[in-house]
Amino acid sequence: MTSWTIRDLHVVQTRQPAAAGDDTFFVAVRAGHAVGWYGPVGERVGRYVNDVLAPETKDALVADHARLLDELRAAARRHPSEVASWAVGTVDCAVWDLHGRLAERSVAELLTRASLRPLIPAYASWLTQDLSSINSPNVLTGVMAGGWSFTKWGLRRDPAAPSREAATRMAQAIECCSEALGTPLAVDAVGTWTPAVALAFAQAVDPACLRWLEDPLPRHDADTYKLLAATSLPLAVGERAHCDEDPTGLIHYIRPSALTLDAVGCGGLTRAAQIIPAAQAQGVPVYPHGRSLLPGLHLAAAYPNAVPAVEYRLRWEPGRQRLYEVPLRPEIGRIRLPYTPGLGTTPRSTACPAPH
Repeated sequence: MTSWTIRDLHVVQTRQPAAAGDDTFFVAVRAGHAVGWYGPVGERVGRYVNDVLAPETKDALVADHARLLDELRAAARRHPSEVASWAVGTVDCAVWDLHGRLAERSVAELLTRASLRPLIPAYASWLTQDLSSINSPNVLTGVMAGGWSFTKWGLRRDPAAPSREAATRMAQAIECCSEALGTPLAVDAVGTWTPAVALAFAQAVDPACLRWLEDPLPRHDADTYKLLAATSLPLAVGERAHCDEDPTGLIHYIRPSALTLDAVGCGGLTRAAQIIPAAQAQGVPVYPHGRSLLPGLHLAAAYPNAVPAVEYRLRWEPGRQRLYEVPLRPEIGRIRLPYTPGLGTTPRSTACPAPH
């Protein structure tokens, strides 16, 4: 066994206080005298990593990410679960962090030989603020004052309203808020729309007010998304990409305006680094999903021409950052790439053993 061979993998819980429902578990993977980390993740993901994936990492070569990803995906197929893809991505990112620590380089440096972008543009999202219920433009202008590239807001359907009426109200809300800010807005329907509402919305909204509509349907309905993208409606998809999906096919078939890829949920950095060049070849920009901010930052630093900005979730990210030894703080709409080797995800303190 060499210092570049994985010795073991554990799941541990942070000692730091967290709000009810927050993710608090970290994956720790060891080789030689180094430890690679990724987190925080939820208890279900941590349990799956501990019970299903940890044995697959034993004696694996740290730098052979593609082979390890194949092994992790095979294990996930044998043990199907809603959290399987997230768990695979969590382990993959922890091993990339370990690789960076052993090589004494950032993960972004390992992903590319080109010059890195040290300050990453970010856009702010606040999905608990729904555009259809914002009563004061001060909420919008207050967020925009942070210097973000743009902003993204929730836009949930009123289940009691008929499809066309609901679509018209939401289109009017976007146009009103966009006019108040003087710039287009991105919106996330959080899977609350029906195909009928989405198609009616495409006819009702002024596309000049909309940067993109993200994930309107509760399930990934590729045929409906293809119809929507064929209109003048800018559409964003990709957050729900699974580690066994072919996102190249998704890009070719739907041709979205943006790919909101989750760097952990899609199967990890190894998988994301395969997807981004395919999106770039089709002229589809990638905006990494904010739940996996730190891996997204390294992708944005390594692929500046393909990744214009990352998502910063105003409601949840500050709490996640308090769990890190070195928290990241936005600087006038930009986030500085961590200067330490690896990802920069070292937890401030951990104590409890893996969940069982």
